[in-house]
Amino acid sequence: MPGFELLYQAAALCLTYPGDEFRARLPLLREAAPQLREFADHAAVTEPRELAAHYLQVFESADGHSLYLSRWRGFSPDRFQELYSSHGLELTGEELPDFLPAVLEFTARTGNTVLLTEHRAGLERLRSGLADSGTPYASVVDAVYATLPPAQEQAAPADTP
Repeated sequence: MPGFELLYQAAALCLTYPGDEFRARLPLLREAAPQLREFADHAAVTEPRELAAHYLQVFESADGHSLYLSRWRGFSPDRFQELYSSHGLELTGEELPDFLPAVLEFTARTGNTVLLTEHRAGLERLRSGLADSGTPYASVVDAVYATLPPAQEQAAPADTP
């Protein structure tokens, strides 16, 4: 996981609702995470309301793609919260602990990739669905997915409570 902390933090920002904070950070995001330049360039030239509407269409409509990892694999969101707590972290805000941007922030802060590797199959389905729909968000999930070890090399979760 060495060197992926900035990518995970930047990807978390890209996968949250694109508000003013996101827009303000676009230049930094583009430089800090070259793997996300395609998405950052798209976001920079897309009108804010259009980008926000696209986000809602992709991730929050009835036929959208879920950013909640437990929905892809059937784990309880409690598993996520237990792992956060075991690292001294507490999820704040309105989102559930299995929200992919929260998982990416956790991974960036701790270096613990267990949640991403445990949900590799769900990330692959999300990545594939986003690519099939032609959304620029696919490149963000592609960049995260590319950092994961091949399935046969995944170690058993060692950092679980």
